[in-house]
This record gives sequence, C-alpha cells and structure tokens, in this order.
Amino acid sequence: MKNRKNISSGAKWESLVGYSRAVKIGNIIEVSGTTAVDGDEVMFPGDAYNQTQYILLKIEQALKDAGAEMDDVVRTRIFVTDMSHWEEIGRAHGEFFSEIRPASTMVEIYALIKEGLLVEIEATAILQEDS
Repeated sequence: MKNRKNISSGAKWESLVGYSRAVKIGNIIEVSGTTAVDGDEVMFPGDAYNQTQYILLKIEQALKDAGAEMDDVVRTRIFVTDMSHWEEIGRAHGEFFSEIRPASTMVEIYALIKEGLLVEIEATAILQEDS
C-alpha cells in the first residue's frame, strides 16, 4: 500500500462505514459518492441546483487534498432521486465542467441516505504524467 493515499474529510461516517472521501493510487484519484451534507445537516434541502454546487465544491476540495484539480476529472457519476431535476443539476455541473467536459452519467435512484438529499456525485481524476 505504499503508493496509496487515503484522503479524509473528517466525517464521522468514514470510520464507521470504512471508507475515505477520496483514494489516490499512483496517478488515479477516486472520489467517493458525495452529498450536500455538513455534519448531520442536509444543505439546501430540496434544492437540486445548490446541492450540486455544494457537492462539486466538496469534490474540488478532496481533489486538492489529493494533489489534483477539477481539470484532472475524467468521469463523474451523478445519482439523482428525481430525474425531473436534471436540468438544474446539469446546469450546476456545467458551471464546473463546461471546458473540462468529463465523461458523465446521470442515473435516477430510489433514495439517498438522508431525507432532503436529491443528488450524490462520484468523480474519477487522472493526473497527467508531468503532474
């Protein structure tokens, strides 16, 4: 495991469930599913656009902690509880990624871990050889 770096956000759930906010192995960084939660509080309940922005800022911080930037992101996976919010979610995603344009998937799911959450996003980043 000498090339592995686990990045923690400090969330109590990480040790309880056994996961990291992000994991970097070599030049690959995987960011765990991220929601708009601060501690136990759901941020912007019922607001898909602001939840998406909040999530992408959290992902950006995890990437920085791993030595990467948003332009290193090659894939995002977006899980939504109501596909009718796709335009709001897409608009917020586009504000971060309009120039980067990673591969992306948006899938409707039944529920997320807390009531009021509408969006969860995962990301994969690959650092260039010269990084």
